[in-house]
Amino acid sequence: MRIVQLANAYSSTSGGLRTAVDRLGHGYAAAGHERVLVVPGREWAVRHTPAGMTVTVPSTKVGNGYRLILRTGVVERLLERLRPDVIEVSDKYTLTAVAGWAERNGVGAVLFSHERLDAIIPAHMPRTCGSPAAKAAIRAWNQRVATRFDAVVVTSQFAEHEFTGLKVRSLRRVPLGVDLEMFHPQEAVEHEGIRLAYAGRLSQEKNVGLAIAAVKELAHAGHGVQLDVYGTGTAQAELHRAAKGLPVVFHGHLADRPLLASRLAAADVVLAPCLVETFGLSVLEALACGTPVVAASGGASGELLGGAAGAVAPPTVLGVAQGVLEVLSRPEPERRAAARLQAELHPWSRSVEEMLDVHEYVAASAGVRRPITAKTKARTKTERVANRKTEAERAAEPKPEPKANVKVKVKVKANANVTAKVKVKSDARSRSPRREPSRSETPAA
Repeated sequence: MRIVQLANAYSSTSGGLRTAVDRLGHGYAAAGHERVLVVPGREWAVRHTPAGMTVTVPSTKVGNGYRLILRTGVVERLLERLRPDVIEVSDKYTLTAVAGWAERNGVGAVLFSHERLDAIIPAHMPRTCGSPAAKAAIRAWNQRVATRFDAVVVTSQFAEHEFTGLKVRSLRRVPLGVDLEMFHPQEAVEHEGIRLAYAGRLSQEKNVGLAIAAVKELAHAGHGVQLDVYGTGTAQAELHRAAKGLPVVFHGHLADRPLLASRLAAADVVLAPCLVETFGLSVLEALACGTPVVAASGGASGELLGGAAGAVAPPTVLGVAQGVLEVLSRPEPERRAAARLQAELHPWSRSVEEMLDVHEYVAASAGVRRPITAKTKARTKTERVANRKTEAERAAEPKPEPKANVKVKVKVKANANVTAKVKVKSDARSRSPRREPSRSETPAA
């Protein structure tokens, strides 16, 4: 198969999304398939690697190194040249439009869901997106996106709940994996007190403030403790202020993965405070290093811990602090062995195999379920131009009555977290929500 992966917000600091896309892509190539990666960049560029060809498409910078491809027409023209058997889209915003191209051309389309919009958007904008109308708008957008694809892939039970009750052609759960050779237990380094670690983006939805508050609680209770924070993000300044006077050390983003592995292995416990995490690659990496994890309940991180690889704690300061002490009360050899054993259930080879099953199913069924008919052929650019009506003909056509629909307007927020803003408007005549078309949703000519 020729598999084309498309991803927005793909950069050197994009963390879990880039890791997942790269590891799956390498696995496709190793299994003998042809893999092409299409990502945003400053300009057109083509690079050939052992894992396949990477194409960067001119895109819009949205802050902190992140870029989004807004003009999907250029992506569709690129796909016409690449002629894929299946496309894998790691984006729920602008790139979902290319599923229409796939349908018109009998190509399988898979959406890889890396985040829960119904959780991450309210986490960023609780005042504006916590209302029933906003939640309905988010759900309507998810329905619209899901119906465009032949299959939707989620990575956890928590992530799967986003699509509960929606019409989805095929919903698959495929857990991600971990590099068990790079992330492995290492010789213990002696230190005083409790060494905690957090690795991930420093943004509002990651809830790192809860980890810092838990350190404060432990320190005030008389425990010698230090928290090492690995990552950067838009909440960094705020977190620095919250950690002032506390035993918290910010190390920035560690691009050196083996070095990060050694730091995680040296910790006594890794903290996972995010309440909207749809998987938790950093959790799996810590477990692979033999380091137990305390995860705040609410997201998917707790699903990775099993029975003895850590603890799922209430998402409160006292709850996380007590979770740390409870884990450390277990014999160290036992808790570290349990952590490693849990990680070994998630090799990347398993994730690749399950994703290839999805792609083979979609590629085989796409042409049968969605054949290219005369109607879809008329949507090609050449015939659209030939069939274009004159202004007089359009003016003579009767105007359709307005419909009352709940739709979504998605605006890209210019910050490092690359989130979406949901805006609900009401039709004065129908008193029901409707959408104003955004530039990113306008079909390319």
